[in-house]
Amino acid sequence: MTASALRRTLRAGDLAAVALQPGPAWLAVLRDGREAGAAMLPIDLRLSDRERAAVIRAAQPTVVAGEEGVRRLDGVPIDPEIALVIATSGTSGQARLAELPGAAVEAAVLASATAIDARAEDRWLSCLPPAHIGGLLVLERHLLLGAPITFRRRLSRATVAGLGDARFTSLVPTQLTRLLDAAADLGRFRAVLVGGSGVDAELAARAAEAGVRIVPTYGMTETCGGVVYAGRPLAGVEVRASRWGELLVRGPTLMRGYRLDPEASVGAFEPGGWLRTGDGGEVAPDGAVRVHGRLADVIVSGGEKIWPAEVEAALSSHPEVAAVLVTGAPDREWGQRVVARVVPRRRSDPPTLATLRDHAAATLSRHKLPRELIVVERLERAALGKIRRR
Repeated sequence: MTASALRRTLRAGDLAAVALQPGPAWLAVLRDGREAGAAMLPIDLRLSDRERAAVIRAAQPTVVAGEEGVRRLDGVPIDPEIALVIATSGTSGQARLAELPGAAVEAAVLASATAIDARAEDRWLSCLPPAHIGGLLVLERHLLLGAPITFRRRLSRATVAGLGDARFTSLVPTQLTRLLDAAADLGRFRAVLVGGSGVDAELAARAAEAGVRIVPTYGMTETCGGVVYAGRPLAGVEVRASRWGELLVRGPTLMRGYRLDPEASVGAFEPGGWLRTGDGGEVAPDGAVRVHGRLADVIVSGGEKIWPAEVEAALSSHPEVAAVLVTGAPDREWGQRVVARVVPRRRSDPPTLATLRDHAAATLSRHKLPRELIVVERLERAALGKIRRR
């Protein structure tokens, strides 16, 4: 596909599904779409043919573009105010297509720049795929602010050392962990935004010890990426907890709704324009936001709520644990019991349940400790490193 072919094809109200490798070509694609009044739907090249077909079928685009060329389809036009349509990325395996207005994208980019003091001349490193909102927003910083961008598909100690004047980047926790393991010079960045999943205390401590300024972000595709930086909402963004403990978000960065799914769109919002995040959490009197985890994942054992994320954080700090997933299982006595699925660092000598319980007891109440251990070879992960709980 050539940029000129797509530019000649696009019309106002088009939705173009674009499958391209990450790189500078995306800047022209996004710019041309904006100028034509068309919306872009990035297609993740890591999807199987069946998965890609499912996204196209659900989105009903009017244009499809890829390495094989550009063609028009008899799809459903879109409001020209929509700039991006992004397939949500979660752990349930069920993706929806969030429609993001151009005004929401601009609000997200400007608020982020203010929060981390990023100026137009500051170079960004782009190393996340454009099919996910975190990667796409790095590109939007170039289009909206003029920020120069360096592209790297794979990161290593050597590639980080050769980045020149790059001062900001967005990573997921898996990337951050690997780069810290490799002793990469991340202190060169004025800030490293970390999103996609939570940053546990151990990872934050490792980054601080290495002199890396990380900014943990909370948000989702539907909020146009991170809207809470280091526990504080961005300018113009409101966050509150419902009476059921669900975090609700309101502000200029929210999606319009889910494409061609009016029922899900209505269900995504509370009265007053508050987006339901599906996450449990709390907001302190001073406005600080604390996220507990997905409400659907909470374990209720003996009448007590147990958040898997905090149990996973306690267990993952054990030196014999390479990865861990905590879920609930039915239990006749307790209603649910805590189950830990653990990938051991040494397959021949995995940790015992008693060992892990004793270790976690140093930071957790006894009722939160796992009652069952399942040793596994690996845990299935989504595209950005999130463990698939389902």
